[in-house]
Amino acid sequence: MPETLFGLPAHPLIVHATVVLVPLGALLVLLHASWPAARRRLGVLTPLVALVGLVLTPLSTASGEHLERMVGESALIEKHSQLADGLLPWMVGLFVMSVVVHLLGRRPAGVRRALSVAAAVLAVVAVVGVTQQVVRIGHSGAEATWSDTVSAGPDGGGD
Repeated sequence: MPETLFGLPAHPLIVHATVVLVPLGALLVLLHASWPAARRRLGVLTPLVALVGLVLTPLSTASGEHLERMVGESALIEKHSQLADGLLPWMVGLFVMSVVVHLLGRRPAGVRRALSVAAAVLAVVAVVGVTQQVVRIGHSGAEATWSDTVSAGPDGGGD
């Protein structure tokens, strides 16, 4: 994996795609699992978006490790890195649930009804897990990126 893209560190560029597509995938899974009209319209798009988010997750982690070697370690970067390592299992779960809700949507109503409640509950668990993890990772990354900049501002701090 390249350490830079277009002369910039690869990590922020890859992470922005991840930060958009992972929550979008979570939203699609939620809609697919809970709204029959959306299920008919979304079709295979839900598992495809979840798959792209799943692929982007280790790419984001790998590019972050490259960036960490460039900028050096700190407690904030270490916290961010540890949180980021926890996203992949949630993304695997989200992807699996995206496939399950997609396949259930293609089954006859009688079969679907029996399994759809359990699938919807598991989908919600995956959606909540992915969402909370992305928010925590993003917050810790912002802290790691901006903490020195904000504290070194002209007035020596914030509010």
